[in-house]
Amino acid sequence: MATDLSHIRNFGICAHIDAGKTTVSERILYYTGKNYKMGEVHEGTATMDFLEEEQQRGITIQSAATTCPWTHNGREYKLNLIDTPGHVDFTIEVERSLRVLDGAVAVFDGKEGVEAQSETVWRQADRYKVPRLCFVNKMDKLGASFDFSFGTIKSRLGANGIAIQIPIGTGNEHKGIIDLVTLKAFYFEGDKGETVTEKGVPADMADEVARWRHDLEEKAAEMDDHLMEKYLTGEKPTEAELKAALRKGVVERKCYPVLCGAALRNIGIQALLDAVVDYLPNPNEKPDVEGSDPRDKEKRMSRPHDKDAPFSALVFKVVSDQHGDLTYIRVYSGTLTKGTRLLNPGNGKKENASRIFEMHAQNRIPLEETTAGNIVAVVGIKDSYTGDTLCDADDPILLERMHFPEPVISMSIEPKSADDKRKLSDALGVIRREDPSFRSHFDDETGQTIISGMGELHLEIIRNKLVRDMKVNVDVGKPRVSYREAITRKVEYVRGLFKKQSGGRGQFGDAIIHLEPYTAEQAKADELDFEDNVAFENKIVGGSIPKEFIKPVEDGVRTTAATGVKFGYPLINVKITLVDGSYHDVDSSQVAFEQAGRIALQEAVEKAGPVLLEPIMKVVVTVPNDYLGNVTGDISSRRGMIIDTDDRGVVKLVTCEVPLSEMFGYTTSLRGMSQGRASSTMEFLEYRPMPRNLQEQALEESKGGKK
Repeated sequence: MATDLSHIRNFGICAHIDAGKTTVSERILYYTGKNYKMGEVHEGTATMDFLEEEQQRGITIQSAATTCPWTHNGREYKLNLIDTPGHVDFTIEVERSLRVLDGAVAVFDGKEGVEAQSETVWRQADRYKVPRLCFVNKMDKLGASFDFSFGTIKSRLGANGIAIQIPIGTGNEHKGIIDLVTLKAFYFEGDKGETVTEKGVPADMADEVARWRHDLEEKAAEMDDHLMEKYLTGEKPTEAELKAALRKGVVERKCYPVLCGAALRNIGIQALLDAVVDYLPNPNEKPDVEGSDPRDKEKRMSRPHDKDAPFSALVFKVVSDQHGDLTYIRVYSGTLTKGTRLLNPGNGKKENASRIFEMHAQNRIPLEETTAGNIVAVVGIKDSYTGDTLCDADDPILLERMHFPEPVISMSIEPKSADDKRKLSDALGVIRREDPSFRSHFDDETGQTIISGMGELHLEIIRNKLVRDMKVNVDVGKPRVSYREAITRKVEYVRGLFKKQSGGRGQFGDAIIHLEPYTAEQAKADELDFEDNVAFENKIVGGSIPKEFIKPVEDGVRTTAATGVKFGYPLINVKITLVDGSYHDVDSSQVAFEQAGRIALQEAVEKAGPVLLEPIMKVVVTVPNDYLGNVTGDISSRRGMIIDTDDRGVVKLVTCEVPLSEMFGYTTSLRGMSQGRASSTMEFLEYRPMPRNLQEQALEESKGGKK
């Protein structure tokens, strides 16, 4: 029987690394009855971290999905939960999860508050318009402060946080929580915190509770006109009115309720689950899903979250399995029955959903059918990958794709034997299907396979996966930076002439272009396609180049930009305008104009002041005061720029911008210079021009790596 959509919640747990996301997820599985015992990250027994690599490292690498029941106010709800990684190298896992979720719980460390990766995840959730609750975890940690953490949600994220709970004690004194909506104290007793005891507000906290409750009433009133009238006349809101106003604010993303607890000590998780049901939207409360007509991309379409509408779903994850690929989908509309034929409108291929499963981490429950609002895994899908749409073949729709970050680091990889060589290309194909932020290609010049990813840890885990899980023995080269090319000035009327006479019919193509530096913002304002950070505009008037040869010119310049012009790295942030040219009635062809476009771009780049761009990383180092001098001096020696130093009691938070090429092995160096007490996070920020004196050296090194 299909669950009523209003009783479904699709939500994710996301946060900075080590804020306790997976521990929160484990408690949720225990209290919802999905697990009979709690797994622990530090013991390598967490249900959601089921990969061997995750258990060894104590971190989440891939997002895991599970479905569990929760009873609240006498009603049973179905919770589809996704636990996402916190490490920035696996940001694609967060990205793809947020794309299909209706809500999220952002977890923060009660001592650290909002950290670097918390901001990244928060921005990703903003991009996908995901309503959120905030859970301040680790209130049992020495030095934890709810006031401080709550303040960072406002100051660092600019979010309208509304506290709906406060802790009873912190550190070792943390005993329970006070619910500011019901004005009750809750204690979590028994071996596993499974017995929730409700009591009155402790007398010594009455003033503090009154202050927080006043703030709650004032902020909730801003979410609802009816409540504002009551507030202005001094009338007290009811519990139901407060909840309704907060829910409205959350669904519209105008406010973010803040809860607290300590997952490791089993405090506050049941109350968090109640809040998920009370405040996060059900699929019906999200806008109809938007898409376009595959036959006419300009024509916008939408689908309601209704089991009787034509079927549409988005593939958000593919996991290779010995029994066939598991394709995770979010069903937006319609009903999918086992064995149904579906269409992938992106590539025109027909797919067969031979089996449907409800997932619980790596365990699965077979289903006969599934309906709108659900997250399930399907077997039998052959040609559909992350970001693809699956829909009713008779009523197609193409849903919006996801945003995939570009890799910033690469390394060469060589199979050790002929047998390994045969297995390697299949294995890399499997990994590419699973992980859209991973790339691989064969370099004809050097005869090496090059793999690219989001960071050193990302590539290390891929290498381990190849060797341990896929039994492919490989040697890997040193990590290499993925540089880019750009230009510094505009050039006009650069000609690309391709002329070939070889007896009989010749080849003739002639294209004249302007080339200029360009940004994504400009492309958006000019309504130009900025695919791969390259814009192309056709300004041919009077037919100096026939219409059928315009696209080949664009293909020529785009292919050349992608493979690099001056330094052999992709050319980005440019606009190419085709302004003039000529053709020959007999000798002109599409191939000739493609070559003309290529020659024109090569000529233009030479004149436009080409520069090499390097990836700059945003690095945040948490360092005890005693070692601050060592760390800042080391950052400066790596061509780093210190942007901000924030005081956090006995530690400093140093935010800096450093070229990626200077950051290899940084984690090990940092441990050495701080006796293991400092930690850091790193994420890609932007590409910037490289100093001229270092360009030659970088190019020599990359050529050396290609030998």
